[in-house]
Amino acid sequence: MSKRYKVQFPRETSNMDQNEAFFHFFAGGEKHKLRFHDYNEIFKFPGLYEQLFYDRLKCCSHNKVSDILKTTVEQQSNLNFSELRVLDLGAGNGMVGEALKDHGVSRMVGVDIFPEAEKSCERDRPGVYDDYYTTDLTKLGKEEQEDMESWSLNCFTTVAALGYGDIPPKAFFQAFNLIESNSWVAFNIKETFLDNSDTSGFSKAIRELIFSEYLDLHHLERYRHRFSIDGTPLYYFAIAGKKNVHIPDSFLSKLA
Repeated sequence: MSKRYKVQFPRETSNMDQNEAFFHFFAGGEKHKLRFHDYNEIFKFPGLYEQLFYDRLKCCSHNKVSDILKTTVEQQSNLNFSELRVLDLGAGNGMVGEALKDHGVSRMVGVDIFPEAEKSCERDRPGVYDDYYTTDLTKLGKEEQEDMESWSLNCFTTVAALGYGDIPPKAFFQAFNLIESNSWVAFNIKETFLDNSDTSGFSKAIRELIFSEYLDLHHLERYRHRFSIDGTPLYYFAIAGKKNVHIPDSFLSKLA
């Protein structure tokens, strides 16, 4: 049974953006304060990530994205879902990998920038990934890139990790280019990313990609990602599509 913590949310939450939200919890006889996006610190405490996001705030994105990927692949291709070789970006402690494994995927590689994420995955879900890279994809060396490509990856997933500076656009597109052409892609984004009023770099990049020749969109679904700490539903889009070819540098430079 996972360890349980006493978790407290702040009383005043008005005008608090999603990336500013924080909470208190008690561990080792001490009171701690962390932001929701302090993943490297959250992962140090066994079961805290799940208790916070999935038990208290009812996040369902790891299941939602893995479900739409499975449905899309099975309904719109001749590929057996178990034949996917998945690159999971922002793998964290392996919740997405576990969901995909439950669906029958046997070959998966995790990537995360935080060493604490890999350690938490080894602690909480050992053996979910065939390999786990702790690396910054924006600074990927030639040897490490070739090592990743040797897995012949044909699927790319990333869940609840885009926006708010967690994963920069360059890392997302680098991961996209690590998988083979004619491969599957599944991820989620906050709903404002598809709104032209959102002028952030990542929002623009995702909109450009969805309507480009590099990705064929197969599934787009708005759903409740989780609740905020004041009980307000937070809506995201879940996306599944098929990569056609690598994204050229000219596409990325246009977005800079």
